[in-house]
Amino acid sequence: MADNTPPDYELADRLALTTPAQVRAISNPLRTSVLGLLHERAATVTELATAVGRPKSTIAHHVKVLADAGLVRVVRTRRVRAVEERFYGRTARMFHVAVERGAGEPDLPGDFNDFEVAAQESAAAFRDGKLWGFIRHARLPEDRVGEFWERMAALVREFDELPRSGDTVYGFAVGVYPTDGPSLPEPSAATPG
Repeated sequence: MADNTPPDYELADRLALTTPAQVRAISNPLRTSVLGLLHERAATVTELATAVGRPKSTIAHHVKVLADAGLVRVVRTRRVRAVEERFYGRTARMFHVAVERGAGEPDLPGDFNDFEVAAQESAAAFRDGKLWGFIRHARLPEDRVGEFWERMAALVREFDELPRSGDTVYGFAVGVYPTDGPSLPEPSAATPG
């Protein structure tokens, strides 16, 4: 049996998105779908267009945007008759936003929110009783949040590297974020326990 651990090309583990253009490139739902498909294996524009049910010209445009932003690249080619066919792959397994904006720099896209995407995608699964999830709140110091995020990133990598099989594509959303939730004061010396 062939190894079907994704993807079938070399790529970096992480890439920091350091420009607004990179964040804009990844914030488009169709480009996010393309990136998701390329997590499985390298693909041609034709294969990507077939998978998402969109015209090749549309997909070619979006692949170019991703390539210009450094998020995808040609990972191999093959000759088909007189045409060289390009297979695209991601440049990294995981992209994370690390943009620091200065005064006068353009805003990042307002719709870049993985949880919003997950909420929309999961609505049908919720209605069908097939949505599994947890939400918890904890008061933590900043350094502990960073440590916890690293552990979540490792779990995301594990999910990304699972062998591809079956007929259903599953979503996996994970995150940590500050809230304005209440917290108890530190216990006083007179508090028992």
